[in-house]
Amino acid sequence: MSLLRLEHIGRTYDMGHVQVQALHDVSMSVERGEMVAILGPSGSGKTTMMSIIGCLDRPTQGRYELDGTDVGSLNDGALARIRSRTIGFVFQSYNLLPGTSAVDNVATPLLYQGVPRRERVKRATAELERLGLGHRLRHEPTELSGGEQQRVALARALVTQPALVLADEPTGNLAVHQGLEVLKLFQDLHDAGHTIILITHNPEVAAVAQRSVHLLDGAVVDGELAA
Repeated sequence: MSLLRLEHIGRTYDMGHVQVQALHDVSMSVERGEMVAILGPSGSGKTTMMSIIGCLDRPTQGRYELDGTDVGSLNDGALARIRSRTIGFVFQSYNLLPGTSAVDNVATPLLYQGVPRRERVKRATAELERLGLGHRLRHEPTELSGGEQQRVALARALVTQPALVLADEPTGNLAVHQGLEVLKLFQDLHDAGHTIILITHNPEVAAVAQRSVHLLDGAVVDGELAA
C-alpha cells in the first residue's frame, strides 16, 4: 500500500469576486521509503500541494489518503493528530523557537504528545547527535549557523518518528556548501528508509530525489505520476 495517494485533487480559493484554482486534477502516489521531489516555479501550486499533503489545508475536490486514512473524512481534531504524529515538517525559515536551546526546540513536538520530560530530552538529544550536533545541544538559534539551524529543524521533524518527512525549500536560506550538507543528510535519511517529499523550485535540489513531480499552473505536466 502507498504511504500517500492523491486522486484528482483540486483546490479552489474564493477571493470574493473571483475564484482562483491553485490545483486541478492532481493525482500522484508515494511509496514507503521513497524520496520524491515536487518541483515547479513560483505560482505553480507547490505551496498548496505541500499544505494539502501536510494536512494543513483541505482540497476542494478529490481524495487524499495518508497512511491508510482517508484524510477527507477527518474532523479538525483528528486532522491535527495525524499531522502531528505522521508528518515531520522542515521549513525554509527553520521556524525554531527563539531563546530556546536546540535540545528543547527538538523536544517540543513530544511535549504536545504528552511524553515525559526526561524521555523528551533523551530522544531529542539522540536525534541531534545523529545529525552531528551533539556539541550544540544547549545553543540557541542565534548561536547557530544557518546550516546548524536547519539540522535542528530536521531533528525536530524526525523526533516523533513520523511516517513522512515533508521539507519545503529546505536549502532556500542556506549558503551553497551548507545546502549541500543538508541535501546529503536527506540522502542519508532516505538510505536509512525514511519517506521524504522535497518541495522545491530548484532542479539541483530535486535531483537528489528518486523522481520528481513537475507542477505548472496547478497541474502535473509530465504525467510521470498520473494515476
